[in-house]
Amino acid sequence: MKFSVYQVSRRGGREKNEDRMGYCYTREAGLFALADGMGGHPDGEVAAHLALQNVAALFQRDAQPVIKQPSQFLETAVLLAHQQLLAYAQQRGMNDTPRTTIVVGLMQQGQIWWAHCGDSRMYLLRDAELIARTRDHSYSELQEALGRHATGAERFNRHVLFTCLGSPGKPMIDVNGPVLLQNGDRMLLCSDGLWSSVSDVDILRHLSDSRSVGDAVPELVEQALRQAGARSDNVTALAVEWEGEGDAPDSISTQDLDDQGFASTIQGATQDVQLDEAEIDSAVREIQDAIRKAGKKPH
Repeated sequence: MKFSVYQVSRRGGREKNEDRMGYCYTREAGLFALADGMGGHPDGEVAAHLALQNVAALFQRDAQPVIKQPSQFLETAVLLAHQQLLAYAQQRGMNDTPRTTIVVGLMQQGQIWWAHCGDSRMYLLRDAELIARTRDHSYSELQEALGRHATGAERFNRHVLFTCLGSPGKPMIDVNGPVLLQNGDRMLLCSDGLWSSVSDVDILRHLSDSRSVGDAVPELVEQALRQAGARSDNVTALAVEWEGEGDAPDSISTQDLDDQGFASTIQGATQDVQLDEAEIDSAVREIQDAIRKAGKKPH
C-alpha cells in the first residue's frame, strides 16, 4: 500500500487550538482521523485528543493487518470515543462533558470507508470531480436535505449541531462505503474552520491540480485564514492521495511493515488520560452487541 499524506493545523484567531488530527497504518490498512473540540464546553482539546486516541487504539488492536468488518469497526470506534468522553467527565465529577466532532477515513484493499459525527467533513475527489462528501449534522444541512430554505431567525442557528461526541444522548454516526479507489484519488478531512471560509468549488480547485497534496493543502488553509480574517476559527486539514503516480516527498509505502507492524502520528495516552485495555474490550463488546441487536429489529 502506498499513499501521500499532508496534515496541518492553524490556530486562527482563537485563544487555543482545539482541533486534532492524525493517521496510523499497518501494512495493508490506513486510518485517517480529525476531531474538532467544541467551544462552550470544557476541555475541547482533550475531547478531540481522546476521540482520536480511542479510534487509533482500536485500529491498532483490530487491523491484523486489515479490518475484517470496516463499517462495523468505524461505528464501534466512534461510539467507543463517545463513551470514553462520558467516562472522563464522570471520573472527574464534571458538570458538563467535553464534546467534539469527528470524521474518520479507512483505506484498505483498494477501498475506502468513512464515518463522521458533527460538522467536520470528508471530501473524496477523482479526476477533478467531487465523488463524495459528508453531510454535516447541522440545522442548515438538515433543512437542505429536506428541500427547505431557512428564513429570518432560522438563519441565526443554521450551523448549530444536533449531535456530537460527548453529548448526553447517543450520537448520530453516519458510516459510508466502500468506494473502490483509483490511483490518484484524493481524500480531504477538515474542520469547519476551513470549509466555512472556503467554498467547495475552491476546495475542489486546490485539490484537483497536478501539485502534490503537500503543496495544495497549505495554500488552501492559508486562503481560509485570509478570508476569515482576525476572527478565524481553527483551521485543520489532512489530505491523502491514494497510490499516486511517482515518488512524491510525502509518499509513504507500508510494504516494509510485517503483519503486526503499526505506525502512527496520533499521540498515545497522556498521564491524566489513561486507556485501560480491559475496559475498552468490555466497552467494545457491549457496543457491538447493541449494534447487532439494532440490526435485527424489523423495519
